Amino acid sequence: MSDISKAFANGKAFIPFITCGDPDLETTEECVVRMQEAGASLIELGIPFSDPTAEGPVIMEASIRALKAGATTDKIFDMALRLRRDRGVSVPMVFMTYANVVFSYGIARFCERAKECDISGFILPDVPFEEKEEFASVMRKYGLDFVSLIAPTSEDRIAKIASGAEGFIYIVSSLGVTGVRSSINTDIASLVKQVKASSRVPCAIGFGISTPEQARSMSMHADGVIVGSAIVKLIAEHGKEAPQYVYEYVKSMVDAIR
Repeated sequence: MSDISKAFANGKAFIPFITCGDPDLETTEECVVRMQEAGASLIELGIPFSDPTAEGPVIMEASIRALKAGATTDKIFDMALRLRRDRGVSVPMVFMTYANVVFSYGIARFCERAKECDISGFILPDVPFEEKEEFASVMRKYGLDFVSLIAPTSEDRIAKIASGAEGFIYIVSSLGVTGVRSSINTDIASLVKQVKASSRVPCAIGFGISTPEQARSMSMHADGVIVGSAIVKLIAEHGKEAPQYVYEYVKSMVDAIR
């Protein structure tokens, strides 16, 4: 087991996501530092992939920019290590990427490097629950958690997924890919109730949340809130000047849910 639980130890958790390497890794590194300063509880580091099937256009385009700028898995590992050793980042961090990134690197080798960087776990949105053990069994040997996703379409699989969850449960608020939404119409309260009936692992809601009002509303039902596209969009707009804007945005979201 990892230290992910400490992200949920002091009230509602705010979990920001960032695409590593967009516009460059130096900016990503600074944004992560500022996220912690703004009160982030746990940070998702997105390793860019050429075919990110769960992502909407905002994060997909960020992944393409990052890859074109020269971001690689090894460079992202090096950045994560700097964040721990040199930049004072102590909140839990997890990698969000795709199965092929981990598989092509070598699952054990990937986990070993992640452990060296004090990464707490992984989110692999293209790995079905029924196939997760190929990755999760290796991750456990390194004290890493495989974070499971539960969507409104999980239906009769909710109890099974929740009962085997590790770290935290990522509850997908809306159907489709990631992206900012003007409203979230899923019956989140009912979905979270089903999840909590089968698991004591904390759950956080993501997909579509972008405003403090949405964050506050979602936080009433779950243990945390996840935001990605709104942050990635800010970075796309402001480039190397983004860290201050990211700080202000994350702080506004943290203040909204606590």
